Amino acid sequence: MSFISLMIFWVIMSGFFTVTHISMGVVTVAGVMYVNYKLKTHRFFDDDMDDLSELRFFRAAYYVGWMIVQIILAGLHVVLIIIRPKMPIHTTMITFRVDLPSAHARMILGNSISLTPGTLTIDITGDQFIVHAIDDKSFDSISSDKMPRQVLKLFEKEEHQVVKDLQIITKTEKGS
Repeated sequence: MSFISLMIFWVIMSGFFTVTHISMGVVTVAGVMYVNYKLKTHRFFDDDMDDLSELRFFRAAYYVGWMIVQIILAGLHVVLIIIRPKMPIHTTMITFRVDLPSAHARMILGNSISLTPGTLTIDITGDQFIVHAIDDKSFDSISSDKMPRQVLKLFEKEEHQVVKDLQIITKTEKGS
C-alpha cells in the first residue's frame, strides 16, 4: 500500500507519464521504502516506542486544533512586536527539564515549541530543553506548563507537573 501511495504521489508531482519518469519513480520509491524500513528497525533512544500504540489518537485530534489556536495567537503577538517597534523585546534563552513518558513525547513538545511563532527549540538532550524566545510572553505556555501538559495528555490520562528546573540563562534588552 505504501509503494502504491508513494508512486501515485510521484506521478502527480512529476506530471510526466513516460516510461523513463515512471521507472525513475519506481527506483526512488523503492529506495525510500528501503531506508524507511532500516530506520524503523533501529532504536535511537532507550525509551523509543516500537509503534504509536501508546498515543491517544482522539486526544491527538484535540491537540492539533489546540496547536492551531496557539500558533495563531503567538503569530498575532509577533505581528504586534513587528508593527510596534517601541514594544520592549527581551530575547531570552531558557532551559528546563521535562517529565514526559518517551522520546516521541519530547520530540512532539520540541516541534510544538518551534512551530509556535516567537519560540525556537535550540537543543534537546535527554529530558533537558534549551529554547529561544523573542520575549517573556512567548514562553508563557512553557513556564505555565500548559503546552507540556497538552503533550503529556497525548500519551497518559494522569496529569502531573511536566516542566521542572526552569531557568532563564540569557536575557537581552532591545538594542543590546
